[in-house]
Formats: sequence, structure tokens, C-alpha cells
Amino acid sequence: MDNKATILMQKYEVGHFLGQGNFAKVYHARNLKTGQSVAIKVFNKESVIKVGMKEQLKREISLMRLVRHPNIVQLHEVMASKTKIYFAMEMVKGGELFYKVSRGRLREDVARKYFQQLIDAVGHCHSRGVCHRDLKPENLLVDENGDLKVTDFGLSALVESRENDGLLHTICGTPAYVAPEVIKKKGYDGAKADIWSCGVILFVLLAGFLPFNDKNLMQMYKKIIKADFKFPHWFSSDVKMLLYRILDPNPKTRIGIAKIVQSRWFRKGYVQLEAFQLPPLSPRNAKDISDVQAAFASSSDSDSDGSPMSNKEDSPMKLYRFNAFDLISISSGFDLSGLFEDNQNGRQLARFTTRKPPSTIVSMLEEIAQIDGRFKILKKNGVVRLEEYKAGINGQLTIDAEIFEVTSSFHVVEVTKIAGNTLEYWKFWDQYLKPSLNEMVWVWQRYEQQQ
Repeated sequence: MDNKATILMQKYEVGHFLGQGNFAKVYHARNLKTGQSVAIKVFNKESVIKVGMKEQLKREISLMRLVRHPNIVQLHEVMASKTKIYFAMEMVKGGELFYKVSRGRLREDVARKYFQQLIDAVGHCHSRGVCHRDLKPENLLVDENGDLKVTDFGLSALVESRENDGLLHTICGTPAYVAPEVIKKKGYDGAKADIWSCGVILFVLLAGFLPFNDKNLMQMYKKIIKADFKFPHWFSSDVKMLLYRILDPNPKTRIGIAKIVQSRWFRKGYVQLEAFQLPPLSPRNAKDISDVQAAFASSSDSDSDGSPMSNKEDSPMKLYRFNAFDLISISSGFDLSGLFEDNQNGRQLARFTTRKPPSTIVSMLEEIAQIDGRFKILKKNGVVRLEEYKAGINGQLTIDAEIFEVTSSFHVVEVTKIAGNTLEYWKFWDQYLKPSLNEMVWVWQRYEQQQ
């Protein structure tokens, strides 16, 4: 978008670009009627649908309408054109709490204030039946008055989302902040998991580093499951006592919000929640529901509002999108030897990262398949399959290349031998497949070959 202001929906004057996430661009804007500054979050509707994020975005809209609190970023309005979805949100000018911590640990009184506001906000969410599930300093903003604002409800869940056992089962969050019961994949109480994440955040604010950290992801998970951490010498006895109760690996005995608020360390200088005069919970009305539905009306090639804000993506297939657990498991900075199981059925696996778009990756694989007219090619749900026309001694040589999206400009490709003669596979790999793929490889992450 250029520097020239754009009028959006005859309501907002859209100004400069603020930043970009995985699915949206954010701009500063001004409400033409009130003069209020807002942040406009712009989603490309087609891209959201393509990567299977439609229901998640609908849920985020619904949940943000349920939570109204001074320490939660407010969603003012949802608008939609034929190809874009727009969130008009509260403008928070102070940046992420993460940046403050990245410069070093905070003074105890400053950390306490942020933690108090975090607990108030999280307690409010839980009272509305909403669990955030991705609490971390990057999702906590600080406004111009120095007050904390919780944001990014994209991974949130309602209590009603629990399964028959009364627990949530979707594995999500950020590994270093996630609760032990989430890692164990046996179901978890979303509110209890949020409280654990709050404890990790408090530790980071006071220490300047994570309580659970290891180059090997599996070792870090083991530390989290055992709550194996050590306090720096400058932690006071009161905050140690509180953190021991929050970072309790047993969710059944982990301290709750009410007891946290009653703790001696927490109550020092605490402003009672009642003083904030929270607005009453508004019942869901027809406008709220129509906002959610209208956001996903039929798409066309042009915007009805003529907005120049564009977020086009070129992807020939619906790709699986890596979450935080997937991403950290392929990061080159980690020793991943303990993460992967042995390949089953004699399958060989190669993995690489690339900055090429999916269309280029697919085109390259199509070219490889045409060598000697040996392979036919099939494409579905992010997987490109090369299948030999003629069966050999061990059946048809079949190779899958699956493309995963990390961001719109960064992808991971896994190449796996599915069937066929192993020696024939490695011969084809060495002569044709690997040399061709090297043209687009940014980093090889994994490469296995039978000895």
C-alpha cells in the first residue's frame, strides 16, 4: 500500500502500514466520524479459506466479542468486501511486552503490575468461558499509558468446546510456554493451562530468560513435564512460593486465579478489579452473527471498496500450515535426534526449507516427473506424488513430496519414498531428484540414506 490515505468502507481513513503477521497486514487508521485512531487488520479472504483458517477466524471474531476488559485489545468492528476481511481494533501504540523483556529483566514492581493486569484479563476471559491457549510476551501489548493489553485470540477456545471427558484436546500454543498436560496429549483444562503460561510469563519478566529451555526440544519437554527449573538468586521468597504453586505440573493441584489474587506477593499495590468498572457482557445479537457470516461471503476478483490493500498469494493446492510445535521441531538451531521415530516400512525421508512459492515447487516436480516419461504425477492437498508407470520387482516406485506452509514466503518440503525398490529410488534420487531440487533448496533439514 502506498503512502496516500485510503477511505475504507466510507468509515475509516487508512494510513501507514504497521506490520504483518502470517495471515494479515495491519494499518493505522482514523475513524472519520469520531477521529479515533484504530488498527485495521486486513485478511485476504481467499487465502484464509485456502489454508483452512475460515472456522478459526470465525471463532476469533465470536470470542473477541465475548471478552470486554481494559487489559484486552478490543475488537470494534468487523467489515468485509468481496475479497478482504477487515478487523477494526483498538490501537495500542506501546508495542509488544516481548521487546521490553528482550532488553533484560524488569524491576519486580513493574513485573508485578503487568502480571496483575494479565491475571485480571485472563480471569475475565475464563469467567466468560474463554481460554486463550497461546499466552506469551509476544501476545501481550503495552499501551502509551504503560498498561498491558492481551491480544491474538486466534487459538482460543470456549469451555463448550470440551469433549465428553470435559477436556480440550487440540494441541496448540508455543512450546516454551505450554503446560505439561498439553504436551502429554491426554486432554487438558484450558483455564489451568492458561495459568501455567501466566507463570512462565512471570518468570520471564523477573528473570529475563525462560524457566524451561534446551537446544533439544525433547529435553525441554521433559523439563516442562517435571517442572524442572531453578530460580535466579534475586527472586524474593514470596514470588518463589507463588511460582511453585503456578508451575505445578499437576493441573489438579495447580493454583487457580482466585488464590493467585489472594497471594501476598500479588496483592502488593494491587488495584481491585471492581475499580475498573467493567462494561456488562452484551448478549450476542443479530449484528454480531451477521458480522461473522458476512466476513465470508462469496469471493470475486475485485474489492467492492476499491481498497489497494492487497495480500495475494499464489498456491495451487490447499497446504497444511505448520503450527508452533511443527516449526520448532524443524528449526536448524535444535538437536532433533530424539524427536523423530524410525521410518516405517523402509521409507526414506528428505526434508528441506525453501523460499520458493508452491507453484514453483510443483512446476519443478512436474519437470522431474517428465524425465524419460517414467512417472505420472498426482496432486492433492499439498502433496505431489510421482508414481512410476511400470511396476518393478518391488512394485511401482512411488515418491511423495508434501509442501507445508510456514509463512506465505517460506515453505518446508518433505520428500518420502512410499513404495518401490530402494536401490532404484536412490539411483533416481542421486541422478535426477536431488540435483533438481537443489536449485530451490534454502537449507536441507533432514536427509536419510540406507547404508
